[in-house]
Amino acid sequence: MHLFTEYVNPHLGRLLEAINMDKRFVRGEGCYLWDSEGRRYLDFVAAYGALPFGFNPPEIWEALRAVELTGEPSFVQPSALQAAGELARRLIEVAPEGLRYVTFANSGAEAVEAAIKAVRAATGRMGIISCENSFHGKTLGALSATNRRAYQDAFGAPIPGFAKVPYGDLDALERLLAAHPDEFAGFIVEPIQGEGGIVEPPPGYLAAAKALCRRYGVFFILDEIQTGLGRTGRLFACEEEGVTPDVMVLAKALGGGLVPIGAMLCTEEVYTEEFAMKHSSTFAGNTLAARAGLRSLELLTRDDGALVRQVAENGAFLKAGLEELQRRYPHVLRRVRGRGFMLGLEIGVDRSTYGRTCLLGVLAEQDNLTPILSSYLLNVCGLRVAPTLNGSAVIRIEPPLIATREQCQAAVVAVERMLIPLAEGNTAELVSHLLGVESRPQNLPAPVPKPLPEPSGDPGEGRIAFLVHPVDWRNYPEMDESFQVFSTAEIAEMADRFNDLLEPFVAGSCRVTAPGGRRVFVDFVVVPRTADQLMGMPHAQAVAEVRAALEIAKKRGAQLVGLGAYTSVVTRGGLHLRNPGVALTTGNSYTVVSAVEAMYLAVERLGTRLPEATVAVVGATGAIGRATAILLAEGVGRVVLIGNPARPEASRRRLLKVAGDIVAHLADLIREGYPFAPGTLGARLQEMGPLPEPVAEPGAWEALALALEQAGALRITTDIDAALPEADLVLTATSSAEDLVTPANLKFGAVVCDISRPPNVSRAVKEARPDVLVIDGGVVEVPGRPDLGWNFGFERGLAYACMAETMILGLMGHFQDTSLGADLNLPMIRQIRQWAEELGFRLAQLRSFDRPLSEAEWAQLMAARARVLSAAGDD
Repeated sequence: MHLFTEYVNPHLGRLLEAINMDKRFVRGEGCYLWDSEGRRYLDFVAAYGALPFGFNPPEIWEALRAVELTGEPSFVQPSALQAAGELARRLIEVAPEGLRYVTFANSGAEAVEAAIKAVRAATGRMGIISCENSFHGKTLGALSATNRRAYQDAFGAPIPGFAKVPYGDLDALERLLAAHPDEFAGFIVEPIQGEGGIVEPPPGYLAAAKALCRRYGVFFILDEIQTGLGRTGRLFACEEEGVTPDVMVLAKALGGGLVPIGAMLCTEEVYTEEFAMKHSSTFAGNTLAARAGLRSLELLTRDDGALVRQVAENGAFLKAGLEELQRRYPHVLRRVRGRGFMLGLEIGVDRSTYGRTCLLGVLAEQDNLTPILSSYLLNVCGLRVAPTLNGSAVIRIEPPLIATREQCQAAVVAVERMLIPLAEGNTAELVSHLLGVESRPQNLPAPVPKPLPEPSGDPGEGRIAFLVHPVDWRNYPEMDESFQVFSTAEIAEMADRFNDLLEPFVAGSCRVTAPGGRRVFVDFVVVPRTADQLMGMPHAQAVAEVRAALEIAKKRGAQLVGLGAYTSVVTRGGLHLRNPGVALTTGNSYTVVSAVEAMYLAVERLGTRLPEATVAVVGATGAIGRATAILLAEGVGRVVLIGNPARPEASRRRLLKVAGDIVAHLADLIREGYPFAPGTLGARLQEMGPLPEPVAEPGAWEALALALEQAGALRITTDIDAALPEADLVLTATSSAEDLVTPANLKFGAVVCDISRPPNVSRAVKEARPDVLVIDGGVVEVPGRPDLGWNFGFERGLAYACMAETMILGLMGHFQDTSLGADLNLPMIRQIRQWAEELGFRLAQLRSFDRPLSEAEWAQLMAARARVLSAAGDD
């Protein structure tokens, strides 16, 4: 761990490490930086404008060494500060006419604080107006004028007295001033919003705003901390409109890139004795900073401002080159903003950009795309840029003022190299450097932007959401097609890096219309964690991750939210999501229905006789395992219930309870006159004589289950390897990520239905056991086969049964908690099965190992079984 991460800022440090922006720079000269490995980088950040002459400018060092040689005192407070006086005089000489006094500070934020105090003291009013999307610093007063709640909430900002208006909106400013004519002391505004995303106001805005302020007795404060001292191709940006402010704040470039210093310049009208005698700072106006400031002004103004004129010329050249890129890549580079050497690239990417599954749109919507692009430019292209803080879709291009035309051209070439994979939607290329792997060729579909589906707003259209997540690393290419070039180990490393970048997001949306016109709008919300990650983190954290996704669904208008895969497991079937504020379902009821239907369909196709068959349920104590065991017990001759071997005694108790539930259910069917076929478990129970009453004594059904176990009709075990070879039919429904079903523990000709995600059936079964049929349980066809808006690994219009249950409940307007916890309600299972049939949901074509089973594969299966039987007969 770097010392910065360990001792200074662990949160920022980890983020920088995640995106490979944690370079250890060991040398800086002019516009270049060198890292600890000797690689050179072209720096076009210039410390957000604080490096006007690049790194280690010799002229500024010369001024600082002169202080050492002369022995001029560094800090003498209070005193008539000679160097400070000289710098103040020079600032007033070059500043817009009318400014008279200079108050020094140690930073831009402190200069803003001084400006706020000065105008309040001069007017006796406390109100300060700033603009939306502004940035003025992070001390408490400056932060109150900075309009970004993300920076303010934790610190009690804004403090009372601060108001905001839209940037560039004169009418809004006048309305506020007219409504509160005696309240405001000053209006602080940036000539170009820097951290807001390099935003320029309409022409004439500054002059008109000053006139409005003058009319209402409000002082006009210009924040030129970032724009001032040559950055825009003028010594001060306000010169573009010929505006003289009442107050102007400066910093950044004033220190020449070596010494921190800020300054507040104001008119005689603003400067009062009250302010002058009660505002001070120990280090403000110190000799080193003042001498650096004087030399900086000298460099900026010599040869009649040649360097500033060069910034205007080279800045125009750089902007023209970037604008040409915008014309070539318009669907990802929306516009080039700013002037001089204060430019911004507005990235125009969202989830609609590519018309296919692509995480770049998600990263953009979560304000994390520009950091990734900046990392690519740094690590792959050798160009150092940075996102703006407020305008998260904007990458700042702010080179040192000394940058040459050749360096500007090199920056344009680097930006185009980044735009090519961005335009293709090639996320893998843009993150390969984070994994330390070379870029790999991709053949991705051309981006075809398409609008995202939106709810109709019709009250008759239901609103639901379903929470999904990548079950394992193999699912990441479903989230982004470009990831198919990565190995699972590479995807795992990338996901670890993205833990701090990716939050839950809406992956896709669709509208489902059932026969008869019922409609429901569906959002699929992704929790970007694998099953292992969710199960490996502290329980409270896992629940919090799910709850964050749930909040997105609620904000989107969901009346019912389905919990998919491990979002159900880690919340104990939704029971640990207390007071969610919306109805929940696990979708397990329809999962049971579809699994049983799939088993029956496969058995019928293979000609297996159910009354003679043994069914084994792996994970029988879970909600799905218990319910499927109960339903499958209606038609088979023998049931094997298999529990968790890690806790054999507890599993035995829970399995016995499930066995008792099976017996109780069969007894209910006997009383209803259900015709059990000879040899079935129900027929065996019927032969045992009188049954207990429906409301039996505690333990009565478990006692009958033990009797059936003694008779060989039922088995309870945690030894999967011993039990599975007995089973003709196997159903797996566990929360384990292990391969529990292997080629070695299956009976000849077994039918296996794997509902578990991740799968519990080893992929080796496919090659080693051609006599065994493995089917993926719980895949259904949605009415009309709509595009679900996200790649779930299926053909269009197919969904998991748990998703389908959420849709069914939404279509029926059943916005109530359903299928929660471990004990599923059999009447509700039957009700959902009935609704599914009415609405047109049906079991999809049987699938095996994520692919539909073709007729040829059925034929191969039957042939393999015949060969084994023939060989057995010969023996």
